[in-house]
Amino acid sequence: MKAKAPPSGGRFAYEGLDRVIHERARLSVLTSLVTNPKGLAFGDLKLLCALTDGNLNRHLRVLEKGKMIEIVKKHDRNRPQTICRITPSGRARYVEYLSTLEQVVRDAVRVTGERPAVGTVHGLASSRA
Repeated sequence: MKAKAPPSGGRFAYEGLDRVIHERARLSVLTSLVTNPKGLAFGDLKLLCALTDGNLNRHLRVLEKGKMIEIVKKHDRNRPQTICRITPSGRARYVEYLSTLEQVVRDAVRVTGERPAVGTVHGLASSRA
């Protein structure tokens, strides 16, 4: 992995856009886990994020390696169950990431003069994808 380039003072560099989070599927996983602090079963997470088993598993491994989530394997009524939870440091990185995204929106509004769409929260529109 490349070392992070020293800050150049670039106004629109957005160093807070965490590369681990800045991927649609991983952002979906983290948002799902932030809104369910007790964690989610693998199958529920798969449905919420519209991912296949293999694709979800790959993204979970990236997030786990980055210490953003924890994966707990247990049994429920003699059936194996995988529970995913966001870690405290994962939650902090997620919130920092959202703050950076809000700054991107504020900067875009300031430069373009356009107002955020109606129904946005802190300048961020909800995804329909």
